[in-house]
Amino acid sequence: MSSTAYEVALLRSQLQGISEEMGRLLARSAFSPNITERLDFSCALFGAHGELLAQAAHIPVHLGSLPDLITAIHTRAQKPGHCWIANSPYHGGTHLPDLTLVKPIFQGQRLLGYAASRAHHSDVGGMTAGSMPNSQEVFQEGLILPPLLLLRSGKPTDLWELLLANVRTPAEREGDLRAQLAACSLGEKRFRQLDPSVALLSRLLDSAEEQMAALLAPLGTQTVEVEESLDWGDQLLPLRLKLSLAEGKAVLDLRQAPDPLPAPINATRAITCAAAYFPFFCLAQAQQGNVVINAGSLRRLEVLTQAGTLLHAQAPFPVCAGNVETSQRVCDLVWRALARFFPELVPAQSACTMNNLTIGNSRLATPFTYYETCGGGHGASAQGPGASGQQIAMTNTRNTPAEVLETYYPLRLWSYRVRRESGGPGVHSGGHGVIRELELLCEAQISLLASRRRLAASGLAGGGDAQVGLDLADGKPLATPWSGWLKANTRLLLQTPGGGGWGSAS
Repeated sequence: MSSTAYEVALLRSQLQGISEEMGRLLARSAFSPNITERLDFSCALFGAHGELLAQAAHIPVHLGSLPDLITAIHTRAQKPGHCWIANSPYHGGTHLPDLTLVKPIFQGQRLLGYAASRAHHSDVGGMTAGSMPNSQEVFQEGLILPPLLLLRSGKPTDLWELLLANVRTPAEREGDLRAQLAACSLGEKRFRQLDPSVALLSRLLDSAEEQMAALLAPLGTQTVEVEESLDWGDQLLPLRLKLSLAEGKAVLDLRQAPDPLPAPINATRAITCAAAYFPFFCLAQAQQGNVVINAGSLRRLEVLTQAGTLLHAQAPFPVCAGNVETSQRVCDLVWRALARFFPELVPAQSACTMNNLTIGNSRLATPFTYYETCGGGHGASAQGPGASGQQIAMTNTRNTPAEVLETYYPLRLWSYRVRRESGGPGVHSGGHGVIRELELLCEAQISLLASRRRLAASGLAGGGDAQVGLDLADGKPLATPWSGWLKANTRLLLQTPGGGGWGSAS
């Protein structure tokens, strides 16, 4: 290894290490179990021009969409001691519960870059506790924050009070925000100590581009078109992709998307891009190992969207499920196209729904809001069977342990187990979903947003399809997506989808 290659490898490890350290501090110091237990957050570092330098191994849908927000913030005046906050879907945000803090990093008066932390808060206002409603417009989903200063020259702005006055659990929100601020401050300190040269940062980006080119260049010049459907309630929404490969680059044309809906299933462009990038990063990692993901990686990938469509939502269309459901189906779409070029690596379809459940009640003496996602089955592949009961693709969170759930919230967990026989059959069987049964110990406002309730994850290479999901309240089916109030002692039962099988077993 040359001295320059060694320096690049060392810098990459240092920057990734800083991002991971930011995440560990955030997890240790936050207030809500959604962050401390489920680890629903992401941290990253950006350069002086707003370019992505490094990210922790956190949540793909957070990380892939962050660059658009940093670009929006970078156009504003930066000063030492500033800290920005944003969640606007139209400025590189995901959905409103994902609050992002960004601190510019200075060495004296010289801007070195930015430290960013994005975390899902279990309430940011809106029409339902948990801020994940079956909404018809974005204003029902919570408080919308374009990039605004939370700290100005190190001092809190009035935005703190405004934000906390518009949420159901202000003490928890403030604790989580201060934990994010601490994570950004740590990233600022560590990056300032490192102060890498411009030349070395440039080489770091170039090395990431070279890795992506090594994945794409052998594919030559080809074009493939594929279709996939997203099931949302009783609707089937067609998604189309034209993937063009040439000269070691990939152009993903997603402009033939449906019109936006007065439903929370619309995705921002930032979300669509994040989902489109993810399969390429996975394949590069599988082929080469130790892959760098930064702005250099993205030079070889171009995503085309049409403004005003389901995959490039604009106000006032709601977006809270676009982040968690539509992103998953865009990911499926890209995998379907890439399966033709990497049959030994691409798996059958996975459950690819986050099975989003929010529960809360702001009418109690001690209000509470709770959010969780629930895993499903991975698709099988030529390498072997799919994993069961895991978070998939665009999410990378854990579950909330029963002990924590029952200590913090008026909830009881009656059952949490693998849903046997829900994975598709094949030479290698698909992974199974899970069964999760919760009892409400008080009246509560519920939102359940999920897909794969009508269309199953399909098998590959002759493998069988998986089972779809099913949701019950006291034994009666819920027509997902659903928002409403349920009485105390109601039992919610989620049966999540499995993954498709690989290879014909006959």
